[in-house]
Amino acid sequence: MQKKRAKGIGLLSGGLDSILAVKVLQDQDLDLTGLVFSTPFFGLKPGMRADEVAGIPTRVIDIGEKHLEMLRSPRYGFGSQMNPCIDCHALMLREAGKIMEQEAADFLFTGEVVGQRPMSQRRDALKSVEKLAGYPGRVLRPLSAKLLDPTLVEEQGLVDRDRLLDIHGRSRKRQEALARHYGIKEYPQPGGGCMLTKEGFAKRLRQLMRSYPHAGVREVETLKWGRLFLLPGGAICIVGRHQPDNTRLNELARDEDIVLHAVEHPGPTALLLASPKADEDLELAAMILLSYSDAPTGRISTVEWKHNGKAFRITYKKTARDRYQKYLI
Repeated sequence: MQKKRAKGIGLLSGGLDSILAVKVLQDQDLDLTGLVFSTPFFGLKPGMRADEVAGIPTRVIDIGEKHLEMLRSPRYGFGSQMNPCIDCHALMLREAGKIMEQEAADFLFTGEVVGQRPMSQRRDALKSVEKLAGYPGRVLRPLSAKLLDPTLVEEQGLVDRDRLLDIHGRSRKRQEALARHYGIKEYPQPGGGCMLTKEGFAKRLRQLMRSYPHAGVREVETLKWGRLFLLPGGAICIVGRHQPDNTRLNELARDEDIVLHAVEHPGPTALLLASPKADEDLELAAMILLSYSDAPTGRISTVEWKHNGKAFRITYKKTARDRYQKYLI
């Protein structure tokens, strides 16, 4: 009787570990599919590069809104910044598990390594992730499998446990040796892929969620494209730093937002994320905008602002930008 060919659904982060997890499983006769998850906090490119190296069919899953909702109250809390690593991994495994069930696959797999990350890759944390995701015993971690309890597919003989590995800790020597063994010459260095681990971005995001509790993916995206100011009336003002920022802020703007720019002199685009609660917010936003423009200091200049398809103009004297630093996040 021919042995059943097991099918696995894997998470491709773009790092070397997830690529190696695929390669280790490819040494067995397994049917593998990769998933690349997209959120405002980590992009597609690393995962898609991993897809090219790993050589398995891969699809992209957008979980931006679900991820943002989870971020408001993660069960297992945050890491050093706003990174809810356990809840984040559980969310991705939960979404991957739905696909596993739809396609009658046998297991999920990741490139996680026991002891590599202090919050999310301890043995107890890995079990918590499985439980929270709703798939205990069905998540295979090929690089550290021999250090963990056997999964169901190992117990059923669908995956040969003896051909899996026992990598542990933060050293990369074994992974680098495996990369040479599999002929993998180019791969990203670990860390730095998630914006939620970055102090500056996390500070901005906290303020956005306090000031704008119903912020969605679009509002989060604006945080990446300029200087962020919290104005006294509660409005959030984002001022572009260069032309790519200005272009992106104009693309992200909606009719209900207020978009400002200097008329007579080159300068940035400014975006008020929500309608200001006081007239002073609009006035202050215009003055901040002028302070970053090429208008002469001390001279009266014109600012145009647009709202709900209508354009208005106001004039102010440009002042030094130092006076607005207290509003900068």
